[in-house]
Amino acid sequence: MRTGYSAPVRLPDLFREMLRRQNEAGWLWSGARQIDETIFPLVNVWVSQDGAILTAELPGVTIEAIDVTVHQNTIMLRGKREPEAPQGENFVTRRQERAHGPFARAGVLPFRIDADKVSARFERGILEVTLPRPEADKPHKIKIAH
Repeated sequence: MRTGYSAPVRLPDLFREMLRRQNEAGWLWSGARQIDETIFPLVNVWVSQDGAILTAELPGVTIEAIDVTVHQNTIMLRGKREPEAPQGENFVTRRQERAHGPFARAGVLPFRIDADKVSARFERGILEVTLPRPEADKPHKIKIAH
């Protein structure tokens, strides 16, 4: 017997679930510039009890065009990749897959960053940022007295 009544189907809130899982993982990148279905710059992050290391692929970007800022547990990468053009006047762009223009990425770590001890180096188009954790925030083993 059919009554014509069907219970409402509750679909999962996929966006909320994605954010929850990212927060559980302790790392969330936001503000990525989307260019033709790709994210720029590509970023890798490794985390330990002492801090984190971040690397970003920045081909064609000069060191002067990169800005790295940190605040509490957030790191922000900003910069600009200038358009490239061959020497001479007789060239017309036939294909351009590498985008140019400004970019910005923000990342949140699962701990605060000791901003005074952050270091960065840029070599062969790869930015590496060392993000140490403050000593006061590191886990400490506690001895139990008898």
